[in-house]
Amino acid sequence: MAAHIPETMHCDVLVIGSGAAGLSAAITAAFHGLKVIVAEKANYFGGTSAWSGGWLWIPCNPLAVRAGIAEDIEAPRRYLRSELGNRAADPRLDVFLENGPEMVEFFERETAVEWIDGNKIPDFHETAGRALGGRSVSAKPYDGRALGDFIAKLRPPLDVISLAGMGISGGDDIAHFFNATRKPASALHVLRRLARHARDLALHGRSMQLVNGNALIARLLRSALDLGVDLLVRAPAETLTQELGRVSGAVLRIGGNQHRVIARRGVVLAAGGFPHDRIRIGEMFDHAVGGTGHYSAAPEENSGDGIRLGQSVGARFETELAAPAAWAPVSLVPDGQGGVKRFPHLVERAKPGFIAVDRNGQRFVNEADSYHDFMQALFDRTPKGETPHAWLICDHRAQRRYGLGWSKPFPFPLTPYFRNGYLRRGRTLADLAEACGLPTGALERTLRDFNRHAKFGVDPEFERGASAYNRFQGAAWHTPNASLSPLETAPFYAVRIVPGSLGTFAGLNTTPAGQVVDNTQAPIEGLYAIGNDMTSVMGGHYPSGGITLGPGMTFGFVVGRILAGQEVSGISRTNNSIGQTAEQQEE
Repeated sequence: MAAHIPETMHCDVLVIGSGAAGLSAAITAAFHGLKVIVAEKANYFGGTSAWSGGWLWIPCNPLAVRAGIAEDIEAPRRYLRSELGNRAADPRLDVFLENGPEMVEFFERETAVEWIDGNKIPDFHETAGRALGGRSVSAKPYDGRALGDFIAKLRPPLDVISLAGMGISGGDDIAHFFNATRKPASALHVLRRLARHARDLALHGRSMQLVNGNALIARLLRSALDLGVDLLVRAPAETLTQELGRVSGAVLRIGGNQHRVIARRGVVLAAGGFPHDRIRIGEMFDHAVGGTGHYSAAPEENSGDGIRLGQSVGARFETELAAPAAWAPVSLVPDGQGGVKRFPHLVERAKPGFIAVDRNGQRFVNEADSYHDFMQALFDRTPKGETPHAWLICDHRAQRRYGLGWSKPFPFPLTPYFRNGYLRRGRTLADLAEACGLPTGALERTLRDFNRHAKFGVDPEFERGASAYNRFQGAAWHTPNASLSPLETAPFYAVRIVPGSLGTFAGLNTTPAGQVVDNTQAPIEGLYAIGNDMTSVMGGHYPSGGITLGPGMTFGFVVGRILAGQEVSGISRTNNSIGQTAEQQEE
């Protein structure tokens, strides 16, 4: 590979990282005529985006408008003021809200990206300005064969949450899997999906039924290829280069050799934040002293490279946020080689037949709330100096229908999960408490109180099922409460929950145009940051699903247009260096 790559490469824009944000910037710049190189550190393109649910939070998006969901932009502004407090004054939020719908329209009109709407997905919280739907979009499922041989460079779905490498999307698709043993139409849907997957494995060695974030990245890669973007894997950026006080490119290491990239207009950092940077985690995560005890579900390659590169040329790293990361409950899956994989618990917690308890065998949270809120409640419950952990528990009926973490539902056998220690079991609640090391009698008392109310569909302690988001995450067919039922059918099962994350919020400070600033708030010429390398526009809050990918792709679109010299809504072009080459500035 290295033999075919020149020692010095020239381009207009160098993008470091290939998640949805980075590819958005690359595609937008290339569409407007710029020569673009994308350098990816890993063996695959896609980063965390390829493992994600693929949803973007984009208020006032065109798909919602076409469906008759018309809201004034002031409504999401009001929601963000309710959720973010003084962080809602961040001028980047207006740039995001004004350009998000245009970004969706651009990719729909000009690229291989096709969207599906999330018009029934509500915001997380019942605060002023929240919507019951119409603020979310995701990519349509995609046939991976359209990528040709390039499919081999797309990051496969996260194995622990896929079905033998086959992704399952939310909504109707996963509902069919949950109902496969109860409804003939669902059984037929599942059989067709499995048959297609078996054929894909035989012919291609991987699934070609791409859904969620995998479909989004595949569509973005197809678009980048169509526009002539140079896409490099196994090409980590070692250093940024500067010329005349301006970031002028980077040095990449490819095949053991250094290759210099000269980027005439700018370098865009989009390397996925620092979810696996142990030093920074130890400094910023209260529960992970020394950098251990935190288990991110993001790819291991996301280790803070973009942030370190920015800081090497004087960039300011923002640490004062409500939370430094997007918290998520994870369980540790033995990998058979002495290590572990991380299973993010994003779905089953909200289904009927599940509860979560702390180390004392007591409930501490509304289990159907968002993953971020779930973990924040666990952190709040854990005494200082102790390692946070909890137990997610269900009865036999719930496990067989929905699964519990990595343990799959019927008809998959449970024996392998018992054998490797992942799944704990008890024929009685007392047995389960003993298996989990919980205080004698505590779990029985908790379940007795919970079940007494749950059989009537109410939860007086945490009001589970009261919010629109709780109900959406639950089982629509279950009454009287979509996310609540007693745990009554023995045996009972549990998995241990530990602190994890889906990504990080703390990042490099930027202007509303995405340009990185130094400690004096002065822009660093030629350097931009987007995605999780940029400090979250939500200030470390998590008001709704898609608040990472939505701003990530929007600011990728914004930065791509700025580098191409295009006008951008909400941004004053007072800095004449934006979108200009060093040669143009000298003139």
